[in-house]
Amino acid sequence: MVKRYQIYVGGEWRDSASGQTMPAVNPFNQEIWAQIPVASTTDVADAIAAARRAFEGGWRQTSGLDRARLMHRLANLIDANADRLALIETTDNGKVIRETRSQMGYAARVYRFFAGYADKIWGQVIPLDQPRVLDMALREPLGVIAAITAWNSPITLLANKLAAALAAGNCVVVKPSEHASASTLEFAKLIEQAGFPAGVFNVVTGAAEVGQALCGSPGVDKISFTGSAHVGREIAAMAGRNLRPVTLELGGKSPNIIFADADIERAVVGALAGIFGATGQTCIAGSRLLVERPVYEHVVAALAERAGKIVMGDPRDPATEMGTAANEPQFTRILGFIDKAKADGARLVAGGARADGTGLADGFFIQPTIFADVHNDMALAREEIFGPVLGIIPFDSEEEAIAIANDTAYGLAAGVWTQDINRAMRMVHALRCGVLWVNTYRALAAQGPFGGVKDSGFGRERGEQGLLEFTTTKNVMIDFSGDTRDPFAMKL
Repeated sequence: MVKRYQIYVGGEWRDSASGQTMPAVNPFNQEIWAQIPVASTTDVADAIAAARRAFEGGWRQTSGLDRARLMHRLANLIDANADRLALIETTDNGKVIRETRSQMGYAARVYRFFAGYADKIWGQVIPLDQPRVLDMALREPLGVIAAITAWNSPITLLANKLAAALAAGNCVVVKPSEHASASTLEFAKLIEQAGFPAGVFNVVTGAAEVGQALCGSPGVDKISFTGSAHVGREIAAMAGRNLRPVTLELGGKSPNIIFADADIERAVVGALAGIFGATGQTCIAGSRLLVERPVYEHVVAALAERAGKIVMGDPRDPATEMGTAANEPQFTRILGFIDKAKADGARLVAGGARADGTGLADGFFIQPTIFADVHNDMALAREEIFGPVLGIIPFDSEEEAIAIANDTAYGLAAGVWTQDINRAMRMVHALRCGVLWVNTYRALAAQGPFGGVKDSGFGRERGEQGLLEFTTTKNVMIDFSGDTRDPFAMKL
């Protein structure tokens, strides 16, 4: 049966005012398995108004302890429904079930982490030159947050935004990607079950027009967006017209750097996971692998051999190691980059085509693909492919590795593999990125701030920095001198 969803506005489930729907397509077999409502501009306005009513009507005054209780309840519900949520997300975007199931546990951890912060949003007492004037800097919620998530990890990406926003006392309107909306709508049922007041959390679904209506509204107090740099620029422009703050978590072309003194076995495993995990459809993918010349051919050969052994199949099968491209446009785009790399003269050492084999014919499967002898000026090394395509670049010195790594418009993540602590620390300071891993890759933690520089965006999610992104500072001065003179005019 094809499941039919509704939008969630002001604590109520309802059909969209447009009456239109869009199909949710399983990328494994191209079957339509659900119908997603296409929200109208009226629906978006209603969702923003509902969030405003909830914020002004009591949520902003809710104690941190009460917000924390609701968030812990939500985390428990995520854990209890993790298998179901993971299956829905895998069906919607083709990511393997072993990863989506893990991500549900991670999302629950993020809500628990920020629940711990909900009653600890402390301000400061600031000493002034005037001894009988008390100055306090208070942290307050912003109001109504527009949260826009991408299709590759809907529940995880939402947790990065929503947990901090709720802990800080904000209300939220979420617009998930039109390519993977179902798990967010299912998540809204858990919000309802946890007992959050009506309007604190709202979901409107649809394509770009819905996002534009949400981000362009002056009724929104902040926008938090995860997606491409191209769309990020458009959202930043809309936010700028309304003078609203924005957090942008955008793409990357992350360098993963292997030095000759590294533990090569660990580095090879890290390189494989860095690019083929999530079928390469992740902003932190280590899509540029820089390898020091003395171990270059050895690493190339080892990666090519292992890439050919990656198990592809039904993403819902726990034995499957790599799933599909998430949708047909992305599938076509990835294959186009592979063809371009061949034409540019990169040396193909693994994959390079649509995957075939038992059970793969109907899905958007692409072979794990590796190109060697890549130059940093090739499209393969410059543009975010967002797929299972690795470009390997040789280097001869630490200085050359730094120059190649930083020669990119992006600055999200990077990896360094070395057993020399002095070199590791030099690389930490030299690489321009927001996230850096040494002797590991693709590791995440609720406590660690996440975000990028340059075209990878600005602002941070997770960690204390992620919480502060959803607050504003109010400064308060209290004159308790009892003096009729102006204390700021007095000479001390």
